Amino acid sequence: QVQLVESGGGLVQAGSSLNISCAHSGRPFSMYTMGWFRQAPGKERNCVSAISTTLVGGITYYEDSVKGRFTISRDNGKSTLWLQMNRLKPEDTAVYFCAAAPFLPITTVQPKATDFGSWGQGTQITVSA
Repeated sequence: QVQLVESGGGLVQAGSSLNISCAHSGRPFSMYTMGWFRQAPGKERNCVSAISTTLVGGITYYEDSVKGRFTISRDNGKSTLWLQMNRLKPEDTAVYFCAAAPFLPITTVQPKATDFGSWGQGTQITVSA
């Protein structure tokens, strides 16, 4: 069973940067595709970024609204996933969730929440105008 714990959320001003992390345990991290999802009040949980296992090259996906601002990365040795978020906007305000799926292929199609079987508890990010 996989356990995921996010950290690093908070309240920031628009234009600021934030780096959130997700600690993975329970199963070999290297075999998991990892994703960052966000959910604002009253809205669906959507994938903002994902990264495949390094065994298939660490292929990344970014949702259009975060391309050029967010960077996903992983360290298999530390079993940790990060999301570096730059030039944050008020519309980035949401609860951010880390998710894991074994060997899920990553393409240009946005991953769905139902593609992932393991989830963290989420971390709140609030961006003030």
